[in-house]
Amino acid sequence: MGRGSMGKGLFITGTDTGVGKTFVAGLLAGLLRARGIDVGVMKPVETGCPRQDGRLEPRDALTLKERAGTTDRLDEICPYALEMPVAPSVAAEAAGVAIDLDRITGWFQDLAARHQLTLVEGAGGLLVPLTDTADTTHLIQKLRIPVLVVTRTSLGTINHTLLTCYWARQKRLSILGVVLNSPTGPPDPAEEANLEALAARLPTPLLGRVPYFPEASYDLSRVRASLDVDRLLALLGHP
Repeated sequence: MGRGSMGKGLFITGTDTGVGKTFVAGLLAGLLRARGIDVGVMKPVETGCPRQDGRLEPRDALTLKERAGTTDRLDEICPYALEMPVAPSVAAEAAGVAIDLDRITGWFQDLAARHQLTLVEGAGGLLVPLTDTADTTHLIQKLRIPVLVVTRTSLGTINHTLLTCYWARQKRLSILGVVLNSPTGPPDPAEEANLEALAARLPTPLLGRVPYFPEASYDLSRVRASLDVDRLLALLGHP
């Protein structure tokens, strides 16, 4: 397949902060890359960036860049790197920065034109404010790409996940599927029963269940069976 022939994007959101969006996005980028797909990545806004040699370092964006193996510049992957570990709108105001959704859309289109598939990781969930008047939902509507929801396996996930899917459908977002992740430990028996109840109620495909790793391991041989990449690509219209 020729470079850029797919020309598609996928937005990766979460039901909450700390559900493991970056880990799942990195795994997906690595699995797609292993199939010979040219993967681009983008983290439009990253907060809580530490200073390294006098510059803000967006570490989630760096992880995505490494997993995708892309030569795109870091400032293209993450145009808004902010220091305060708070919601993007608050961090941007503190830094005197104006987040512009139209500019993000343009930068995404530039990246998407270079790659067969570009993964875009959001900050937090669908209602996280990016500006005084816009949130992540507004950004996805501008990008016009489908959404993959990452959720945790702990108690409370039924409500969080179904609310996220409900909101997305109300706003006419295209939810491609849901991935379960275990960022803090393997599910206990009560949580396992909870997950069965969630799977029975999901209005969208369950595309994977990533097991708990004591250290965030990107060893693809350990996770290859955890994500249904074939089904994901089929839903994206990949031949």
